[in-house]
Amino acid sequence: MNIYNIDDENFKNTEVYKSFMNDNPVNGYLKIRAYSASGAIPVRGLKITVSTEYEGNTIVFFDGVTDTSGVIEKIILPAPKLNSDNMNVPSRTTYDINATYEPNLVDLKYKVNIYEDVFVIQNINIVPDSNSGGL
Repeated sequence: MNIYNIDDENFKNTEVYKSFMNDNPVNGYLKIRAYSASGAIPVRGLKITVSTEYEGNTIVFFDGVTDTSGVIEKIILPAPKLNSDNMNVPSRTTYDINATYEPNLVDLKYKVNIYEDVFVIQNINIVPDSNSGGL
């Protein structure tokens, strides 16, 4: 299995990229909200990676960290066009979210479906480490 980064100009010339973008020609949006204490304390510095598996390859679309508010705003992700003939089963692309926080060895994994023109919010609750006295 190959791992590609969407920002790699060499990857954009591959058949994998062209095929993926052909299947996902429009955009959906993702917002990450990381917190602790039932939403009372934002978690700054949570490392977020967003990727998907496609034709036996992993494509990384986003790699970053949450801000002082525990948020990453408006991650733009490719999505398939909605099929107006069958709105009961909307087209989607499933992405993997990996959230890591080094001081506490937090490693959380989520799956999220992205749809055309839909804004999805993924909440990530970080449980404080009782051995370290906090986050």
